Amino acid sequence: MAGADAVDTHVLVVGAGPVGLMLAGELRLGGADVTVLERLAAPTTESRASTLHARTMELLRQRGLLDGPDGFAGPEPPPHEPRGHFGGLPLDLTLPSSHPGQWKVPQTRTEELLGAWAERLGARVLRGHEVLELVQERDHVRVVAEHQGTRRAFTARYVVGCDGERSAVRRLAGVGFPGNDAERELIRADVDGIDVPNRRFERLPNGLAIAARRGDGVTRVMVHRFGTPPRAGEAGFADIVTAWREVTGEDIAHGTALWVNSFGDASRQAEYYRAGRVLLAGDAAHQQMPIGGQALNLGLQDAVNLGWKLAATVLGRAPAGRLLDTYHDERHAVGRRVLSNIRAQARLLLGGPEVESLRSVVGELTSYEKVRAHLAGMISGLDVRYGDDEDALVGARLPETRLDSGATTAELLACARGLLLVSDPALGGAAADRPASVDTVVTRPAGPLDGHAAVLVRPDGYVAWAGDTADGLRSALDRWFAPDPRASHTPQPTVRRRKMGNLTGKTALVTGASRGMGRATAERLAADGALVAVHYGTSAEAAAEVVAGIEKDGGRAFAVGAELGTPGDVHELFLALEAGLKERTGETELNILVNNAGVMGGVKAEDTTPEQFDRIFAVNARAPFFVIQRALAVMPDGGRIVNISSGLTRFANPDEIAYAMSKGAVEQLALHYAKLLGPRGITVNSVAPGITRNGNPLFDIPEAVEAMSALSAFNRVGEPQDVADVIAFLVSDDARWVTGSFVDASGGTLLG
Repeated sequence: MAGADAVDTHVLVVGAGPVGLMLAGELRLGGADVTVLERLAAPTTESRASTLHARTMELLRQRGLLDGPDGFAGPEPPPHEPRGHFGGLPLDLTLPSSHPGQWKVPQTRTEELLGAWAERLGARVLRGHEVLELVQERDHVRVVAEHQGTRRAFTARYVVGCDGERSAVRRLAGVGFPGNDAERELIRADVDGIDVPNRRFERLPNGLAIAARRGDGVTRVMVHRFGTPPRAGEAGFADIVTAWREVTGEDIAHGTALWVNSFGDASRQAEYYRAGRVLLAGDAAHQQMPIGGQALNLGLQDAVNLGWKLAATVLGRAPAGRLLDTYHDERHAVGRRVLSNIRAQARLLLGGPEVESLRSVVGELTSYEKVRAHLAGMISGLDVRYGDDEDALVGARLPETRLDSGATTAELLACARGLLLVSDPALGGAAADRPASVDTVVTRPAGPLDGHAAVLVRPDGYVAWAGDTADGLRSALDRWFAPDPRASHTPQPTVRRRKMGNLTGKTALVTGASRGMGRATAERLAADGALVAVHYGTSAEAAAEVVAGIEKDGGRAFAVGAELGTPGDVHELFLALEAGLKERTGETELNILVNNAGVMGGVKAEDTTPEQFDRIFAVNARAPFFVIQRALAVMPDGGRIVNISSGLTRFANPDEIAYAMSKGAVEQLALHYAKLLGPRGITVNSVAPGITRNGNPLFDIPEAVEAMSALSAFNRVGEPQDVADVIAFLVSDDARWVTGSFVDASGGTLLG
């Protein structure tokens, strides 16, 4: 039997619809390896669901998926409608939210954007694969899928079925799907070439008619004939032509149907959302009439709830206990409630004359603000709350707040990590032992911190705990996030403030990244979301250790080897780099370059040989120049370049004259390249470290460290992370207005 270390992927997601793609992206943000199997050979052209509600829009904003050319809200924002309906009765959906109301986005567009996002993050999507077999073992799941007549086996630690109402995963896992069959149906189609009046839930003597003409001239029509039971087979265009004529008296037979389907008011829910190593999400977990877009939104929110929990589980970062089981506990209850309100809406919407009195009463009730807000919260998903804590904030979604750092809480959750907000610095070190899972921000006591000394937020944006006591905070951390066994446990842990920029979806090359400042920089950029190429000159083992550490912490990295300062060095480096990027992203685009690799001289001026001098300049000055030259061929506009200089360009040390000269040349790269590349929005800067711990045995001598510390304004030697954090700022969007600069990162050594 294959062991857990022999799996093909951490998680196998079955179904590449919106829910499966959203889950794939969430899992990748959490660091899990993901493969998606999809039965269809190409994305569907049917745009069945077209409504995104407020809570879903908040989650998309949280993940950075709204703005920019590849976002849901750009370059042309989708139509926004503050009003929706409850069972066809008009209802104002406006509630406190960053995106109140509902937003119209065709499902084809939703799948396109989520698919591109998931693949940018490194998910593999395999189309044309139909799942035939599923067998659970003790430590993995084996799935057999057919592709073009050939069977292929996959092994994964977990499998998630996102494959719709007729889910093969649910059936093969033996999960029951109790509920009610459909009693009524709606036929719908997107039809081109017709001109009929727009209708919003128009009830006519023979049935219900809905028509909405889009900007491209295509009209979506939906029709129900009162008392008509569901059909046995698939609906065709002739069926909707006949039904439309009988209900409205209009003929649409001359139009061209882009697609046609029918759906009924069946209502079913899986008995459980987890069966061992198999989980269910979206329509595989619940079947309901897609009234008002709730079905799609319910599924997308399933994915966000599950993703971080499953990623933490497969990577060994989940606390001992039932973290993965909380997915069923939380989302099964939410699904049950949504199905209940949809059944009520279906009765109001599709019932004949017998429901008119009921519609009248419900319509009157919605005029009362408490009733309207209750129904709007239920439809939009804004009222979802997990648990029944006495504190109203706990279990609810975190309201978006702009902190005194300038960042919003939504932006701070972009990388799907936990977030600890503290106004009391005494609680700031509580999460220092779990740096792979939780980011800490010290901020003013406002917004969600009004009345609380600390607020712990889950990666899905829901508040896990709020309070004032260290014991309560520690208990909440232990429930949701496991300590990192590699984290240091010092008596007074340093609070690492939240990163200044989000690098999710970016790619980075850090030269000389197998140790010291280069390693710390690679780890920091990966923690900020970048896919990092870890360059090494001679020690492949050290680079592999860096990559393994990054991946264990949920990041993405790969090693590239090339000895700089030798003939063909840059060519060799970029062959490996572009192959690695192509394999993981499908492209060779490089967004960030950190020229860190360098060699010291350590030889007095009078003893320096021409060979030693040439070697120092070849590695420290020539290589960075040609690495930049080559990188610009694959770097898009808006890229970032940071060159590591040295405090020795401003602080004399006669034993390192050649080294200081080479670093002076490096600083000229920033000055002149910054001018050249400014029109492309590419920034180029120099960072000058001072005395920084680098593994030299000298740092093991207390007296030497004391003497070196005295040179710093802070009376300590620098740590690699001190410099890495400066570099992380310079490659972030926050530093977009900084270029051609010399940044002193010497801890005040150059102050004199």
